[in-house]
Amino acid sequence: MDFPILKDIVIILGLSVLIILLFHRFKIPSILGFLLTGIIIGPYGLSLIKASHEVELMAEIGVIFLLFVIGIEFSIKGLMSIKRTVFLGGFLQVILTIGIIALISFGFGLPFQKAVFMGFLFSLSSTAIVLKLLQERGEITSPQGRVAVGILIFQDIMVVPLILITPILAGNSPNLLMTLLILVGKFVAIIVILFLLARYLVPRLLDLVIRTKNNELFLLTIIVLCFATAWLTNSLGLSLALGAFFAGLIISESPYSHQATANIHPFREIFISFFFVSIGMLLDLRFFFQEILYIHFLAIVTLIAKMLIIMIVVIILRYPLRVVLLSALTLFQVGEFAFILSATGIAEGLLSRENYQYFLAVSIMSMGATPFIITWSPKITDFLLKLPLSQQVKRRLDSFQKVKAQSHRLPEEMEDHLVIIGYGINGKNVAQAARGANIPYIVVEQDHEALKEAQLSNESVVFGDATQEVILKYIHAYAARVVVIAISDPDATRLIVSKIRELSDTVYIIVRTRNLKEIDGNLRLGADEVIPEEFETSIEIFARVLHKYLVPEHEIETYINSIRADNYEILRGMGGSLKKGSLHLDVPHIRIYSVQVQCDDNRIVGKRVQDSGLRKEFCITLLAIQRGQRYITHIEANTEIRRDDVLYLLGTPENISRVSKYLQLS
Repeated sequence: MDFPILKDIVIILGLSVLIILLFHRFKIPSILGFLLTGIIIGPYGLSLIKASHEVELMAEIGVIFLLFVIGIEFSIKGLMSIKRTVFLGGFLQVILTIGIIALISFGFGLPFQKAVFMGFLFSLSSTAIVLKLLQERGEITSPQGRVAVGILIFQDIMVVPLILITPILAGNSPNLLMTLLILVGKFVAIIVILFLLARYLVPRLLDLVIRTKNNELFLLTIIVLCFATAWLTNSLGLSLALGAFFAGLIISESPYSHQATANIHPFREIFISFFFVSIGMLLDLRFFFQEILYIHFLAIVTLIAKMLIIMIVVIILRYPLRVVLLSALTLFQVGEFAFILSATGIAEGLLSRENYQYFLAVSIMSMGATPFIITWSPKITDFLLKLPLSQQVKRRLDSFQKVKAQSHRLPEEMEDHLVIIGYGINGKNVAQAARGANIPYIVVEQDHEALKEAQLSNESVVFGDATQEVILKYIHAYAARVVVIAISDPDATRLIVSKIRELSDTVYIIVRTRNLKEIDGNLRLGADEVIPEEFETSIEIFARVLHKYLVPEHEIETYINSIRADNYEILRGMGGSLKKGSLHLDVPHIRIYSVQVQCDDNRIVGKRVQDSGLRKEFCITLLAIQRGQRYITHIEANTEIRRDDVLYLLGTPENISRVSKYLQLS
């Protein structure tokens, strides 16, 4: 039996593995590996693929899965925390990009409708590449990371309306008003149907599925919901991608959304690889080399235009200049959703074959440049910030960045205080602890949403970029006793440490980091302590493990302190001064358990301790009883064991298990 698609799948995935292994060595995103695979095996390359139609079908499935996961991850509650960046920043970025790219395209001779559609395409950036790189660099929650996430979310949402608007823009509808009304009617009908499904049917269905404890059934149900909704929207004349997105929205607010994402993720990764391979297959290498100079010129114009637009948007959002530049160097590329949109444009006659090849070449080049530019963005930003600017330009930028109604003014004589740089989770916790201990402190934050949250909490907060010496002097960082740096930008953290050390040799600097590679670098720059989050989490987990092994408290504290004193060397695989066997597991087979009494009268419940047989028959010691809100720690022979008590028992696992059947419902 001849099965040509199997051979093509082996070629695609096999070559992808080899290329991605090579790319991984140079830290190049795997998406670019799939694009290169498509270029090599495509009809304009070595022509290794015969079943190109089947590859396109699998690519379409990849798009469905991609938008389905985007819908699941689309949390309305999560959006509210960065709503200004998402809705104002995202809206301005999309509208300005469409307008400016349309004007540039119109200047290059494209008709108005085609020029506007070109603006549609270039308004979208790469969610997959940017978020992956930001996660690897630990900058997702940094100011530039929050800007990138917010704008990318809005772009992802706008893909659906842009797909729906494209046929209208092409003028393929004889009656524009009627077309819009029908489109809105279909959209409303879909929303109503999905609301009813999400409110009444899907939660009950998922509850029934979960009760079976059958993982295969859960996965099958999720996939059916995804494809059924996509089929429904497609049957009404809307896109498959729109249905997949709505299917994700249905599940996003359920308690099963995270598991659904985890189950779908492998399918998405496999099928989306075919999508990027199919895009690479479309690039005409002969055309690319014939027009290579013009393509490079268009790519440079596109990058500069998008960077300038991002800078304008982030300045309007009132971020400091450093965040403005870093954001522009992060979101300049053309994204994967533009490829999805381009397919609609080709179908509607808005993209000619020649213009499509220009678009493909520029897009792939911009995506290829992204990892390198993001890696070098801190150094590029530092270089640009050192360029001489006129006082008028500096004042104009400063007026944009200032946020009105700051919560307070610093007293000139403030000293011996605590400085907290960053008002994320760690910054909030440190501020709350300092307030409880009556320690004077000041918070520095440059993210607008975090700043407003701090002001609403009546915190002593200053808006500013702590990498700037002016800000550090304003908050009297040189006179502080302790400075805690709790931001998610490794490059900014190092710069802040060095700036503070230039101002003072006596300030005690504590740095929180997520990246283990940042420990030694920050210590060399002058940080007194560098606390890696994952190591501290591991230490806390292990401390609880040691408690369960009944290791004395003072030994646990000594063990943990020795790990910290050696800068976590034992956890970093660098040796350490701890000796094997330095902890004493005094009672290795004895554990402490808490068991709630759920039964009524039996041989233990309703009896006094001396009559229950806990000690004589089961070799169990009753340490304490929780009865309602009261704890009974002095256990006497005549203490009664009652229903709903929580018993704290000391004994071996086997004996505890024997007792539990008399205390709990079977």
